[in-house]
This record gives sequence, C-alpha cells and structure tokens, in this order.
Amino acid sequence: MREGLHVLGSEDLEDFLALTALDPVVNCFADYRARTTRLDPRWLGGEVWGRYAEGRLTAACHLGANLVPIGATDDDARAFAERAVRRPRSVSTLVGPQAAVRAFWDVARATWESPRDERWDQPHLELVGEPLVEPDPEVRVTTKADLETLYPACVAMYTEEVGVSPERGGSSALYRARVTQLVSRGWSFARFEDGRVVFKAEVACVSPAAAQIQGVWVPPDRRGEGLATRGMAAVARLVVDDLAPSLSLYVNEWNEPARRAYEACGFRQTATFSTLMF
Repeated sequence: MREGLHVLGSEDLEDFLALTALDPVVNCFADYRARTTRLDPRWLGGEVWGRYAEGRLTAACHLGANLVPIGATDDDARAFAERAVRRPRSVSTLVGPQAAVRAFWDVARATWESPRDERWDQPHLELVGEPLVEPDPEVRVTTKADLETLYPACVAMYTEEVGVSPERGGSSALYRARVTQLVSRGWSFARFEDGRVVFKAEVACVSPAAAQIQGVWVPPDRRGEGLATRGMAAVARLVVDDLAPSLSLYVNEWNEPARRAYEACGFRQTATFSTLMF
C-alpha cells in the first residue's frame, strides 16, 4: 500500500484522472497534461508527484515549466514544496488555487529567489451554457494564412500580460511555433478588420469537462467597444460546438475592463487562483 509522496507514471493515470475529476474544470490543465502525456516523463518534460494516504492518491503536483498543485490541502502543498526546494528551481511559473499556492510559497520562499511578479487574487471563471450576449459573427477560427497578421498580436498580448516579450533571448522561433500549433489545432480565434487583429483568444488546453481560454486581447485603441464581450461569446459557441462543454479562464483581479467583459458574456467566478512568475 502506497503512503507518502511518489513520482507518478503511466501506471498511475487512472488514479490521477480520478483526482482531477473531483474538480474537473479547475483541474483542466492537469487533466489535459495527463491525457496527452499519460504521465510519462519523456513527454511531460518534467514530473508529476502524487501524495498517497492509505493507498489512495489524495493530491498531486505538476512540475514542468509550470508548477501546479492539484487537489492539494495546505499540508499537501507544504509537503510538495519541501521536496521541490531540494533541487534547483526549474519552473518559471507557480500557479493554481490560491490557498495551495500560498501554502507552497510559505515553504519555498526561504530557498527560491523572489518572483518577478506576484498575482495573488485571480478570479477563476467558468461559462456553462449559452453566452448572455449575441456572439460576434466576424470572430472565426484562424488559419495558417492568418499567421503573419496574427503573430504580432500574439506577441503584443503576451508582452502586455506577462511583462516580458516572448521573443526575448532569441525565443521568437519557439513562440512562433507555439502560435502555429494553436492555429493548426483549431484553437485560435480572431476578428480581423482592415488587415489587423481587433480581437483574439486561444484555447490553452482541453479536457472532457472544459476548454481553458488564454490570450484574450483587443488592441488598446479599440478597447471599450464591446469587442471582447461579443468576441468571447463567439469563442464560447465555437468551443462548445467542437471542443468541450464549457469554458474556463482566470483573470487578474485588477483588470476591471476584462472582468466586466467576461461577466457580461456570462462567466461566473468559481475559485480564486494565484500566479507567481520567476
């Protein structure tokens, strides 16, 4: 009978998916990663740790580019942190439900360097059913023919949101490949006017319960026109038709215009996330 903390593998996939199913929309990212990698470290690019009690998997932690606690109590999060700080920090982001992130950081802060940005209060939002506003009929799934117009908008969004360019350090080819991948999957949506993007959003990951949305952006000179509200309604229709039964996302607490747009569309808060970026 397993007890304590273990590195999970493909043989643990069923137990892991049962854990994510306890809060399937909040755990969309973890579920997606598990299904696409089968928890094989060769595909994960990292590890997933699980904590067992009386032979049952009760909590987990994804450790890759992102460190994400899953189903973790404060005690679980502290246990994961105690293991994480025994190795050099490899993650660029610590993200997840607020209480677990706070408990993890209470331990890790003594060893890891200070984050370059801390976002403690991020409403986690969900949209189930029909949006509350009429979808923008001009928002569509992007194609490879859109890439040269779409890519600068993606760079602008990322730089504004994260605070650094995704092209820094010679990473433009890697970021362009990521944008191309999203377009190829049909996970990129945009409205174009006069040869420019005036609204865009992407799907970050998909599980049987939800599609998690990222990269929502309207250029600064077009904000306040309702493009995001109706654009997200269009994305919701397109996603529910083809990918998942509901949408989720998390938004910075201070981003009042975005929060108003999501609320008008029909998104409702179901949890609070926190993100620390290194």
